[in-house]
Amino acid sequence: MAAKESLKQMFVSAGLLAGFAVAGSLLLGVTESGTREQIRENERAFLINNLNQVLPPKRYTNDLLHDTVELTAPGAFGTEEPVTIYRGRRGGEPVAALFSVIAPDGYSGQIKLLVGVYWDGTLAGVRAVAHRETPGLGDAIEAERSNWILGFTGLSITNPVAAQWRVKKDGGRFDQFTGATITPRAVVKAVRKALVYFTAHRESFFVAVSEQES
Repeated sequence: MAAKESLKQMFVSAGLLAGFAVAGSLLLGVTESGTREQIRENERAFLINNLNQVLPPKRYTNDLLHDTVELTAPGAFGTEEPVTIYRGRRGGEPVAALFSVIAPDGYSGQIKLLVGVYWDGTLAGVRAVAHRETPGLGDAIEAERSNWILGFTGLSITNPVAAQWRVKKDGGRFDQFTGATITPRAVVKAVRKALVYFTAHRESFFVAVSEQES
């Protein structure tokens, strides 16, 4: 009798454990699903905020996140991977292209930049979105720490002329930072490469409209 009671208790305990395990799995699944959606929404908000820093919302009327094309140009973009091009349009007409480029030769490694170029070839803006440059020196490429990177706005491959697309230490027009020349040098070089490529392949940035006006 005692043996039967013990066996019964064992099955009850096992059942309870199994029930808790199932309930826990369901709760984890629901939580993970909700968290995943929140993460996606946060990433979307972060991306659109970065895009709008480079291209003011009043300049376009379409949905940037759904009007995209992918291009591969290692020499211009600094990566072998396809790069997503976000296209700004107004009334269906091309306004600007926004895309990431990588400066591979920063002081502490790669510097990821977001570059926006208007249809006429002038820069809408540039922002540093990821880097490992020295705090207090190379991180002056961040718009939150310095207005240096804002100086690219309105420039083009002919303004300034090619010889001036360098830091002042190399005979160009761009300021270097005190104690940090490699970082701004890498950024200037990467931005010019992106501009040269855009100027030569502008139509390919705007092929195949993928999203109707909103």
